[in-house]
Amino acid sequence: MKAGMFRSVFTFGSLTMVSRVLGLVRDMVVAGVFGSGPQTDAFIVAFKIPNFMRRLFAEGAFSQSFVPVLSEYRTKRPDEVGALAANTLGVLAAVLLVITALGVAGAPWVVTLFAPGFSNEPEKYGLAVELLRWTFPYILFISLTAAAAGILNTWGRFGPPAFAPVLLNLCMIGAALGIAPLLETPILALAVAVLVAGVLQLLLQLPFLASIGMLRRPRFGWRHPGVRRIMRLMAPAAFGSSVAQINLLLDTVLASFLITGSVTWLYFSDRLVEFPLGVFGVALGMVLLPRLSAEHAAASPERFSQTLDWGLRWVLVLIAPATVGLSAMALPIIATLFHYGQFVELDVMAAALSLAGYSLGLFGFVLVKVLAPGHFARQDMRTPVRCAVISLLCNMVLSVSAVLWLHDTGVGHVGLAMATAVAAWVNATLLYRALRRSGHYAPCAGWSALGRRVGLATLVMGAVLLWPASQPEQWLQAGVTERVLRLSGWLLLAAAVYFAALRLFGWDWRSMKEPPGAERAG
Repeated sequence: MKAGMFRSVFTFGSLTMVSRVLGLVRDMVVAGVFGSGPQTDAFIVAFKIPNFMRRLFAEGAFSQSFVPVLSEYRTKRPDEVGALAANTLGVLAAVLLVITALGVAGAPWVVTLFAPGFSNEPEKYGLAVELLRWTFPYILFISLTAAAAGILNTWGRFGPPAFAPVLLNLCMIGAALGIAPLLETPILALAVAVLVAGVLQLLLQLPFLASIGMLRRPRFGWRHPGVRRIMRLMAPAAFGSSVAQINLLLDTVLASFLITGSVTWLYFSDRLVEFPLGVFGVALGMVLLPRLSAEHAAASPERFSQTLDWGLRWVLVLIAPATVGLSAMALPIIATLFHYGQFVELDVMAAALSLAGYSLGLFGFVLVKVLAPGHFARQDMRTPVRCAVISLLCNMVLSVSAVLWLHDTGVGHVGLAMATAVAAWVNATLLYRALRRSGHYAPCAGWSALGRRVGLATLVMGAVLLWPASQPEQWLQAGVTERVLRLSGWLLLAAAVYFAALRLFGWDWRSMKEPPGAERAG
C-alpha cells in the first residue's frame, strides 16, 4: 500500500464520521417525524433484516473470505487477479438474485421468523411485510457494493467505500421530510429510499473500479479455483465475523415480545454505539485486513504480529475513554439527539438505559473488529466460528433470561443490551487467546505503562463528566440550541482533558508509530 495505515484509517474514519453524523441526523428526523410507535417498529424490523444479511454475507462472510484470497492473487498471481474478481462478482450476483427473489416472495414468513411477536398485532405485522418487500432488494445492491469495496480496499482505496453510506442517509432524510407527508402510509417513503440508496451506492463505486483497471464484466465462473476457495471459506466466515450482528438481531426478535417501543429504543441505542464502532473499529478492521493478508501471503509473521499490536494499542487509547463517555453521558446524548416531536421523555429515559447497557460492550465490539482479521487474513475460519458459537450461546442464555425476568418491568430491553455487551467481551477474549496460543500474536513491550496511563487519564475524564451526567432534568427541559451547545462543550472538554492527562502521565503519540509493512509483489 502506498498510503500508511494511519492515513488510511484516518481517511476511512473521517468519511465514516461524516456518514455517522448524517446517520444521527437521519435518526433524529425519523424520531421526530414518526416517534416510537408501531410504524417505526415495523420499519426498523423491515430495515434490519436486509441490513443484517448485508453485514452477515457481504461485509462479513464475503469480504472476510474475498479480500485474503484477492490479496494472495495480487501478491503471487497478479495476471489472474482480474479473472478472479470477474468470476467472483458473477457468482455473487447470481446467488443474490435468487436470495432477493425468495425474500420478496416469502416476506410474511421472513417477518414471522425475525419478529415473531408482531404476529399478535396484525396491523404492525402487515405493515412490516409490505415494507420488507421494498427494503429486501437492498441486499442485492449493497452486497455488490461491498464486493466492489473489497477490491478498492485491497488496492488501498478506502475513500469511496467509506463515503457510500452517506447516500443512504441523504435518501432517507429526504424521504422522511419531503415524501412521507404526501403518502397515505408515510413510513413507506423510508422503505423506498432504502432501495434507491442501494442502487446509488453501487453506481458510486464503478468509476473508481475503472480507475484501477478492475471494472470487469461479471462472469458466472463458479468452477474457478479462486471462487471455490472463497465459497469454502464463506460458510464459517458468515458466522464467525458477524456474531455481533446475530446478537443484535436476537435483541430485535426478543424485543418484539416486550412493550411497544422496545424495538425502537434498542435501535437508537445501537445506532449510537455504532458511531465510535464505525468511525474507528470498522475503519481499523477494514484497513488491517488487506495489510495482514499481504503480510501473511509474503510470509512475514513478525510484521503480522506487529501490525496487530499497533491496532490493539490504538483500540485501548481511543475506545477506553469513548466507553466511559458514552456510558456516563447516555441520557444527555439521547435527549440532545432525539427528544423532539413524537419522541417523548419516557422514550429518552428508556433509550438512555439501553445505550448505557450497550456501551459496556463497546470495547468488546471494537476488539472483535481488530482481532477477527488476524484470523481471516490467514484464511483461518474455524477459530472465529468456535469463538462465535460460545459467544452466541452466552448471549442467548442471558437475553432469554432477561426477557423472562424483566418482561413486565419496562426495562427488559436494558437486559437485552447488557447481554449483548457481555457476549461481545466473551467473543473478543476468545479471539485474543487463540491468537496468543497459536503464536501469531505476541504483545510488544510497553503495554503495562500504556495501560496505566490510559486508565488514569480515563478516570480523570470520567470525573469531569460526573456533574453533567447527574443532571437529567436540565437536559430534558432545555431548549434545542442549549442542549446541542452544552453537549458539544462537555464532550470537547472531556476529550481535551483526557488527552492532556494522557500526555501529563507520560504518553507520547510517537510511541504509536505504525510498524513497517511487508513489500507487496507485483
